[in-house]
Amino acid sequence: MRILLTNDDGVHAPGLKVLEAIARTLSDDIWIVAPSEEQSGAGHSLTLSRPLRIRKHADKHYSVTGTPTDAVMMAVGQLMKDCPPNLILSGVNRGANLAEDVTYSGTVAAAMEGAISGIRSIALSQVYSREGMGDSVPFACAEAWGEKVLRPLIAMPAGKRMLLNVNFPAIEPAEVKGVRVVRQGFHDVDRTRIIEGTDPRGYRYYWFGLGNSDAVPAGTDLEAISQGYITVTPLHYDLTHDGSMDAVAAAFSNTLHDGTGLLS
Repeated sequence: MRILLTNDDGVHAPGLKVLEAIARTLSDDIWIVAPSEEQSGAGHSLTLSRPLRIRKHADKHYSVTGTPTDAVMMAVGQLMKDCPPNLILSGVNRGANLAEDVTYSGTVAAAMEGAISGIRSIALSQVYSREGMGDSVPFACAEAWGEKVLRPLIAMPAGKRMLLNVNFPAIEPAEVKGVRVVRQGFHDVDRTRIIEGTDPRGYRYYWFGLGNSDAVPAGTDLEAISQGYITVTPLHYDLTHDGSMDAVAAAFSNTLHDGTGLLS
C-alpha cells in the first residue's frame, strides 16, 4: 500500500511526525508532501495567483509553497503521477476538527481533495485541552490509538468521493472509552473572537480566534469527544441541501418551463 501523508500545520509540524510513525505500521511505502508553512484555516483553497515551488527534503519527502489542497494536487498530479497513492492520510492536526469547523480546516480539505481524486482519504486531528499550548500539545492519544483506528477503516470498502474525519480526545490513551461513529455536529453559538492589539509602530491589528462552547448536541462528534470517545465521521463534498430542493423549486413554479430552468 502506497500512502501519501500531508497536513495543514506544515512540513515540520510535530503531528506530521506522529502521523508518519502511525503510517509506517501500515506500510513501508510512505510519501510526504505537505505545505512548507502552516496553513491552518486555509480550508479547501488553492493557489492561482502565484507559482508554486517544490522542495525535496529527503527521498519521498517534499514540501510545497502553498495550501494543503495545493500539496495534494502536486503530489497526485506531479510528484506521484506515475505511482499514485492508494491512501491519503492528513494530519495529525494540532487541534480539533469537529462540527462546522471542518469547513475551515485545511486538514479536512486535504483529505477532501484526495477523495475528489478518487483516493481513499482520512483526516486525523488531536484535540487539546486549553489554548496557548503551542508545540507542547500532547499527541499521546493519537500515537496510541492511530493504528487501531485506521486498520478497520482501511479494511472497509471505500466510499465514492467520501472521506473520513477522525478526532482523538484530549485525554490519556488509557482513558479513552472507545470509538464512536457519529455525525458532524454544529455549535449553537458564534464562537468567533476578534482580538485587537497594537503593534510596536502604533498601528492596530486584529487576530481571529475561536472561543469555547458548551454545546454538545446528542449523537454528534461534539458530544462523543466530550465523553472521552474517539470520533469517526464520514464526510462528502456534496453540499446540496436536499431538504430544501422542493421549496426552492416551488419559488420558481410560475416562471419555469417544465423544470428546464428557462424563464417564461
